[in-house]
Amino acid sequence: QVQLVESGGGLVQAGGSLRLSCAASGSIFSINPMAWYRQAPGKQRELVARILNGGVTNYADSVKGRFTISRDGAKNTVYLQMNSLKPEDTAVYYCAFQASRTFWGQGTQVTVSS
Repeated sequence: QVQLVESGGGLVQAGGSLRLSCAASGSIFSINPMAWYRQAPGKQRELVARILNGGVTNYADSVKGRFTISRDGAKNTVYLQMNSLKPEDTAVYYCAFQASRTFWGQGTQVTVSS
């Protein structure tokens, strides 16, 4: 079965950067989309960034121009480079593999202090 493990979260000051990684194992195919979501306390889980077959990407308006999603198919790993972080970016970040159903990692905490 598919397993996803996120890493790279932590505490950073506003304006700083973090790079999240999601290592996937199991029946992973590069043709399937992968994505990053985040969930802040008391809020719904929201899509942050998504990468499709062929490398097409899309981003939430709130992170556009600051975050970059990338994918290494050979390593079954997806990355999220986060620059110019803001306190409102504070959340648990989850990677997702979208096949017949969505597979989720356990999440990594990102905390941005002001």
